Amino acid sequence: MEFIKGKGQIKAEIVVNGNKKFEEYGFEGKDGEVLVLPERKRIYVGIDEINSENLKTATAKIIKALKNYKFESVEITPPNTKDKDLLLSFFEGFILGDYEFDKYKSQKAKHPVKTIAVNSKRDFDEIIKEAKIRANTINFVRDIINSMPDEITPTKLAAIAEEVAKENRLEYKIYDEEWLRENGYGAFYAVGKASAHPPRLIHLAYKPKNAKRKVVLVGKGLTYDSGGLSLKPADYMVTMKSDKSGAVTVLGIIKAISELELDIEVHAILGAAENMIGGNAYKPDDVLKAKNGKTIEVRNTDAEGRLVLADCLCYAQENIKGFDAIMDFATLTGACVVGLGEYTAGVMGFNKDIIQEAIKTGEKRGEHFAYLPFNKYLPKLLKSNVADICNIASSRYGGALTAGLFLSNFIEEENKNKWIHFDIAGPAYVEKEWGCNPHGASGFGVDSVTSFLQSFYRD
Repeated sequence: MEFIKGKGQIKAEIVVNGNKKFEEYGFEGKDGEVLVLPERKRIYVGIDEINSENLKTATAKIIKALKNYKFESVEITPPNTKDKDLLLSFFEGFILGDYEFDKYKSQKAKHPVKTIAVNSKRDFDEIIKEAKIRANTINFVRDIINSMPDEITPTKLAAIAEEVAKENRLEYKIYDEEWLRENGYGAFYAVGKASAHPPRLIHLAYKPKNAKRKVVLVGKGLTYDSGGLSLKPADYMVTMKSDKSGAVTVLGIIKAISELELDIEVHAILGAAENMIGGNAYKPDDVLKAKNGKTIEVRNTDAEGRLVLADCLCYAQENIKGFDAIMDFATLTGACVVGLGEYTAGVMGFNKDIIQEAIKTGEKRGEHFAYLPFNKYLPKLLKSNVADICNIASSRYGGALTAGLFLSNFIEEENKNKWIHFDIAGPAYVEKEWGCNPHGASGFGVDSVTSFLQSFYRD
């Protein structure tokens, strides 16, 4: 999709808070309403107020609505604002709305609109360039997450990461299952050892010459999660291809930041594994030793993502020094979805100021995050009588918090205030359209975290 100056075959208009109505067509300009008048060559979409989420959704809806017509170009006037977030969202929405996952369908999706004609004397070239990088990266992330588990195995995810590294001139290292076993990553190794597709620890690094900050991103990459011997019920096993969303999000963020040429050194650590059953599967009652020497009692093999992340966090702190922040991303708990719903990610950590800045950035980019606070009563719920810590809590309540707290045990004391945990289990993959997002993977987090790193850690 290209953006040009000039006129289009059909003119689009965003209607704010019902300031234009077509009662004869039943269009009141309410939020989410769309009206196409092909004979007049007009399309209208309603929003209740101007913000990033609404603008992104509105332009996405324009493209989605026009897939049923033969118009190849759309003319639209951008909002009269200098707010970068609003303008980025406005242009991103067209690309995000054009996305459809049809890899496995014999009849491919239609993409009739080829050109967006920008009706304005202003120069939006730089904004459009950045919007395209962000939106194309989000669609890249959507594609990988949506792909079936027999295709995106740990080794395939490693190969994709290697391609990204070569295309963007990133440093990269990929470690196999034997390296994990021999070097003491016992928790990570245990999760993946029963699969026919062995695990991979993937480390990508973007190192600009004059980096002002250094940030570490860690992602859970369960390319499929059967639950292991603590087997999931059938209904809960469907969509578990999405359990790699944390790792793929991290891959997307470093891809976007390198293509935007930001002056931030970024390290992306992806823990890729498949949690399966077999004669050599790890078991409830096993005691695993993580890289930092802590022992973990396994009481449920379906609490596997935190085991992979624990060792990846240890790897990051042992091999990367002098960083300003360490953030992990994971579709970690169903409890987070129960507590916050499908459209909001949970954020945890010990530095409330940084967490609040991340949440504010999410609001500016049209993504929803909520702070989940730890308290002094939670640690005792992870107590084990046979090891240093248990991989699940003794209470069924507050599962998102206890999972985050489990991870904090693998953050060194000097890094506690630099650590943020994002549980993206809700918005990473939803089985229906919402906002500018299609059925399935959303690419949630790429936009917000890219902006957060771009601003908060730059000066």
